[in-house]
Amino acid sequence: MQNSLWQSVLGEIELSVPHAQFVTWFKNTELVESSDEQVVIAVPNIFAVRQFQVKFSDHIKQVLAKNGVEPARIEYVVKSSNAKKRVISRETTHSPAQSLTESRPAGMVTQSGNLNPRYTFSNFIVGSSNDLAYTACQAVAQYPGTKYNPLFLYGGVGLGKTHLAQAVGNEIVKHQPDARILYISSETFVKEFLESIRFKKKGFSDKYRNVDVLIVDDMQFIANKEKTQEEFFHTFNALHQNNKQIIITSDKPPRSIPTLTERLRSRFEMGMSIDIQMPDFETRCAIIETKSSLSGVELDRETVEYLANNVKTNIRELEGALNQLLAYAEMRSIAPDISTAEGLLGNVRRSRPQHVTAKQIIDKTAKYFSLSPAEICSAQRDKHIVTPRQIAMYLLRSELHLSFPKIANELGRKDHTTAIHSIEKIEKSIKLDFTIREQVAEIRERLYA
Repeated sequence: MQNSLWQSVLGEIELSVPHAQFVTWFKNTELVESSDEQVVIAVPNIFAVRQFQVKFSDHIKQVLAKNGVEPARIEYVVKSSNAKKRVISRETTHSPAQSLTESRPAGMVTQSGNLNPRYTFSNFIVGSSNDLAYTACQAVAQYPGTKYNPLFLYGGVGLGKTHLAQAVGNEIVKHQPDARILYISSETFVKEFLESIRFKKKGFSDKYRNVDVLIVDDMQFIANKEKTQEEFFHTFNALHQNNKQIIITSDKPPRSIPTLTERLRSRFEMGMSIDIQMPDFETRCAIIETKSSLSGVELDRETVEYLANNVKTNIRELEGALNQLLAYAEMRSIAPDISTAEGLLGNVRRSRPQHVTAKQIIDKTAKYFSLSPAEICSAQRDKHIVTPRQIAMYLLRSELHLSFPKIANELGRKDHTTAIHSIEKIEKSIKLDFTIREQVAEIRERLYA
């Protein structure tokens, strides 16, 4: 009864929301309990709990009502080995590595060359910065070799590219134990290729061309090696022509990798290229809560938000700050609270200083574009000045949360509508223009170095 009810609900929701949103949030949900008092819905992770509570509850209530169910409340729980167990947003979940070991087919170890079993979809925190990449990777895992081939994931260090790429491989092997998955770094490919030439080793081509899925990490390191690029080009063609899945990660999109041959660039761009950006505040909070819960520690909201507000560069640094806090608290047998976090991060934080001023943002932006602060704040409308000025306004808003009139005043403007227009333009450009996105990211790095 519950299963048929939830299938009806999902069917209606699928027709009323974008397909990517349905796949990302609703597809892997289950109805655990249904009564007049409450409906309990199981979702994949803690971040999903928050998304459903904030964004989707009203919609779900409406669709449930259409199907004759009007509970007093709706509760969202994280899926666990015990489906009936209530899990609030900060409660400990079972170990992803353990759950994978329990469900993993016996053939996975021998077939999943170099995959890390800890990298799964279930323990990947989805947010606005990576939801498109997450959805595309799930589609590839479901239809390898036919959906988005090749899949090219790019973005800065520590944003989850490797996690997602390997999650595809782990998911495929879970359902197809005999699948041949090979994960390597581009440096390994280069090293083995050179050894095959130098020592006349046989079997190099067979190793890379007789797989069902090839995952290559950090492709940017292959860019200035002509012979290696030629070999990879032939490997790519052999796999692609046989409908074998290719997944590539890099710190830049294909068109921005220097000295990458044109024929390889065109191959990389023939599938889907997706940018993974820095996680937003809500995603950082979810990451902290998930990681701390897996360590058996429940942080209060104030501490979670302090960490999320003060470590913004990438996920690895965020996890590093959290691990340091948990280790410090454990060694001293104290609770990891906000005062402890403030003491630790105040001394070692690299990603954010105590104070950032409007003048620093303007000066750093001007220096980045080889301009003077006076030019940034002038009335000149030359294109080489307008864009940097707009970026400075965007950073004043995103980093200091200044009001539009205050931003206009800092840049020597009387009308604050200019600031509104400039900030909206940069916000759109960050989503669509890799160059603008990279410029903003690099100025941020310099500002907080």
